[in-house]
Amino acid sequence: QVQLVESGGGLVQAGGSLRLSCAASGRTFSSYAMGWFRQAPGKEREFVAVISGIGLLTKYADSVKGRFTTSRDNAKNTVYLQMNRLKPEDTAVYYCAATRSYNANTNYNAEARSYDYWGQGTQVTVSS
Repeated sequence: QVQLVESGGGLVQAGGSLRLSCAASGRTFSSYAMGWFRQAPGKEREFVAVISGIGLLTKYADSVKGRFTTSRDNAKNTVYLQMNRLKPEDTAVYYCAATRSYNANTNYNAEARSYDYWGQGTQVTVSS
């Protein structure tokens, strides 16, 4: 069982930055790929980014590529999402999620159903 707790959300002006954190319980954190998803009101949950278990591989949605960076500190059981040059369309509840598998060659890690554990979410609001 893995428990995930996100933090770091808030209100920021367009062009600003935020860093989200996701703290995980358990002693096997490095065996999980960690994904970030977001859900805006009235929209489906969408993939944002994923990082492999030891942090060597990452993938990003086209909408955030070049602006967002995910990283992890396995000694602290924490994964991060650094969000720069934020836009109003980035407004959403952001979730972190954990899965045992990282597949570099398919869209497996971009699908919410691939993840076994989810955090409660943190609200990010970007004002124009």
